[in-house]
Amino acid sequence: MESVARGGTRWKRFAVVMVPSVAASAAIGVALSQGALAASFSVSGQQFKVTAKQLDGTGFVQYGALDEGPGKDRPVAVVGMDEARIRNLCQSVVVPVPLFGNVSMKLTAGGEGSPRVYAKRLYIDADDLQANAKFTNIDIGVSVDRTTKGPGPNPGDKKKYRPDSFAQQAEKVRFTDVKQRAWATTAGTFKLSGLHMSVKKGKHECY
Repeated sequence: MESVARGGTRWKRFAVVMVPSVAASAAIGVALSQGALAASFSVSGQQFKVTAKQLDGTGFVQYGALDEGPGKDRPVAVVGMDEARIRNLCQSVVVPVPLFGNVSMKLTAGGEGSPRVYAKRLYIDADDLQANAKFTNIDIGVSVDRTTKGPGPNPGDKKKYRPDSFAQQAEKVRFTDVKQRAWATTAGTFKLSGLHMSVKKGKHECY
């Protein structure tokens, strides 16, 4: 028999819907907070939002690609870094749940009083970015397959990019006051210090 709360919410059905997108991500987040693990973040073809007060990266590369999604490909700008250190990271996703409404999962880490978030071989697939940026020794218009300062195209992923297409690279980059809408984040190592996760009904996003 299904347990039912006031208002007729069927909690077993709610749990079945939410486990793949929220509970699994929470377990990954807890594991990441305890050590350095390979990690990826994507939620069944949905966009999510990311903010950061400051991001310092070394070995920067950026290029255009197509993310393979359900039923269609999505154009994205891929940002790759050999290493990144992030202050005040926030990552949020809103999951629509049938017969219940929107549910938001929000992860924060690297706040004041804790070490910065650390990522190695970090890739972010985004279609919107707002930030202040400072590049050191930047090259614009290089071939994506011939970049030397960053990690190059993300190996083994499902994105499509045209060989010898446009890219840019830099030895170092600093982004401040970052607001970003992304489809996926992957990293060889992703260590979250001071991790906090919340799950709430309704829309509770990073921005």
